[in-house]
Amino acid sequence: MKSTPANAEQKRLVESGKGTPWKKWGPYLSERQWGTVREDYSQNGDAWNYFPHDRARSRAYRSGEDGLAGFSDEKARLCFALALWKGRDPILKERLFGLTGSEGNHGEDVKEYYFYLDSTPTYSYMKWLYKYPQRAYPYNEVIAGKRRSKFEPEYELIDTGIFEINRYFDVYVEYAKSAPEDVLIKITIANRGAEDATLHVLPTLWFRNTWAGSPGTPKPALRRIMARKGTPIVAATHPDLGERWLCGEGDVPLLFTENETNNQRIFGTANTSPYVKDGINDYVIHGQKSAVNPASTGTKVAAHHILNVKAGGAAVLRLPDGNATRLKVRSVGEVSNRPLLVRSSYFPRVFPWRHGGGGRGQSPDRMDR
Repeated sequence: MKSTPANAEQKRLVESGKGTPWKKWGPYLSERQWGTVREDYSQNGDAWNYFPHDRARSRAYRSGEDGLAGFSDEKARLCFALALWKGRDPILKERLFGLTGSEGNHGEDVKEYYFYLDSTPTYSYMKWLYKYPQRAYPYNEVIAGKRRSKFEPEYELIDTGIFEINRYFDVYVEYAKSAPEDVLIKITIANRGAEDATLHVLPTLWFRNTWAGSPGTPKPALRRIMARKGTPIVAATHPDLGERWLCGEGDVPLLFTENETNNQRIFGTANTSPYVKDGINDYVIHGQKSAVNPASTGTKVAAHHILNVKAGGAAVLRLPDGNATRLKVRSVGEVSNRPLLVRSSYFPRVFPWRHGGGGRGQSPDRMDR
């Protein structure tokens, strides 16, 4: 019987089994780190009240990280995710919001709409979608405005009416690898509403805080390095990972701070650094210029894009990144189309009964009810 030649993804899987680190970088960030036993250091085991969502923007995690479309090394030491702000919310959208066990009528529950659309086994290609309302997020209404008994359905975000007349953004994030440690990122913002809308988009890179609770542990560092005009570059140096570079798109500000707990906000005590975890939040939301480091160094950084997206239109950001030994800034489309072709040939071979002409099902493109 004639064998079928292996496609590129099957070859990557074979290489991975022999030690090539195709899976070293992937979707390893938690969807939600706050309110979990992983971050519970309370005396009574009350994880929900010890570390609620309201503290997550200001308090450094110990055991992991979280973020929108999160991407990291397999130990979540160097992390990448997306932050968003439409100019109406009191905080940046850096992570998923939800109810704790005592707040939800059916227990803890994230109140967001997000979808994992695609992925190859080696994470050579991944695609993620988030539905981001253009009106102010109804935090208080979701928590307390519509309390229901355990015998009633849950009060969902769509029940608030926030998605009426399609006033929301579809935020797509795609990752494509051309090599085990050469990753390109494409962010697409689609305005589903009938009016033009402005959105702050902040691709964010940071180190998990592994040094504060372990004296003597070397502290990693992020710094801006010289680059050609229109290409902001961040060098990330870690004692175990070595040096990695993240390249942005466009001549936009790079906002640096430290992934350190804001002790003043959380505990009412003095901060160990003027730059803390929620510094980027305070800069963008409240205009506090002193909240970010003018020296362009730290352990957390975000590129601050302000996009005006036409009604029914879309805006695209491309972020090539690479390791320190070679930095190749190329077209994201050139690289990401290749894994798409591999994905379309890989899965029909593995699951032929699911690809018999019936299509892949309906995509979650609209929020109409």
